[in-house]
Amino acid sequence: MTKHADHGHSHAQPEAVDPLALADQLAQASGRGKILFVDAFSGVAGDMLTAALVDLGVPYRHMAECLAVLPLEGYRAELERCSEGSIGALRFHVHVDGPQPERSFATIDAMLRDASLPEPCKVLSRRVFRHLAEAEGQVHGVPPDEVHFHEVGAVDSIVDIVAVCAGLTWLGASVLCTPLPMGRGTVLTRHGRLPLPAPATVACLKGVPTVPADLEAELVTPTGAAVVAVVASDYVSWPSFTVERVGWGAGSRELPGRPNVLRLVLGEPLSRVQSPASSASMQVVEANIDDMSGELAAHAIDALLGAGAVDAWAVPTTTKKGRPGLVLSALVPSEAGDRVLSVLLSETTTIGARRYSVERTERPRRQVIVQTEYGSIPLKVSEGSVGPAQVKPEFDACVQAARAARVPVRVVLDAARAAFRRG
Repeated sequence: MTKHADHGHSHAQPEAVDPLALADQLAQASGRGKILFVDAFSGVAGDMLTAALVDLGVPYRHMAECLAVLPLEGYRAELERCSEGSIGALRFHVHVDGPQPERSFATIDAMLRDASLPEPCKVLSRRVFRHLAEAEGQVHGVPPDEVHFHEVGAVDSIVDIVAVCAGLTWLGASVLCTPLPMGRGTVLTRHGRLPLPAPATVACLKGVPTVPADLEAELVTPTGAAVVAVVASDYVSWPSFTVERVGWGAGSRELPGRPNVLRLVLGEPLSRVQSPASSASMQVVEANIDDMSGELAAHAIDALLGAGAVDAWAVPTTTKKGRPGLVLSALVPSEAGDRVLSVLLSETTTIGARRYSVERTERPRRQVIVQTEYGSIPLKVSEGSVGPAQVKPEFDACVQAARAARVPVRVVLDAARAAFRRG
């Protein structure tokens, strides 16, 4: 796979930015219940999304911490302040300083799976990369796991996707996007000169509304297309909401007749109703299976989660002719139902599956980070008017802290809960 050029050089004089000195940053989960509108009037790319999220107020420190746990070398990331026409924006660069290996999707997915990323960032990053690999596999006629990310080993794609997913999961807002503008012309890749929009970009955008831009330029890159296709719940010209914050992310090329920037707008829905719990339309996708090993079942559950399921599980059952088997199920956002159903059919031995609509009611949730003698520990806090708050430390973070301190995990769990109670 080729990471396409994320939009040429502007005539603006950039100014290096110390990301740690950026003020007025957003607290974690401060976007819950709100809308993040991706105003992609000049297109979208991974670097533009990253820069716009930081300009919006997502702490770059959090993105950098997520990138630091990845086993990547030979690159450096840089933010700079620039001006596109009369618009002040941030630009995000990934400079590759050394040779990089070619990495397959299977290699990248394993890297993300094994990295000590926050679980929401890990899950979303894997979903975006899988969507991108499925699109590339469709274009090149190979299975997704065999797709190779060429050029600089896709290090810039990995950095862009993980940084964006870290920012989006930190914010926790619902994402809406404009219909995406499609440029024309050609782009030079390792596979030769390809038409625009690039074949992988088009494959990523199945079900996503697009509009002609009447420009000879690549406005939507495969990375940008994959992120938007996975995270956007709807596509509108402008949502009904009260604007709270705006962030601008600049591309790296000058576009004729328009500023090459992406606008992110965070706001409160006009129709938001305060309630002790919220309901969401979901689907359950499931199959009865009586000829599959436990190893394959475990792999299938992981694949279902990677494809967009919010939960997946296997329950022992008795099937026809008295055979022991499993009911393998996944709880899925409605927009991801087709994708998860496809994974269930391809990754298991079943020859059929079913799905049905359900309503999931959730208590309002937020994430907080507490300081303990074992380090910083994130917790999920579920509140509302239906009873006392439920406080749950992130288990993987507690395991890492316990290993570092050589104490039992339950000691770290107790310390995190006590720190939350102390406030």
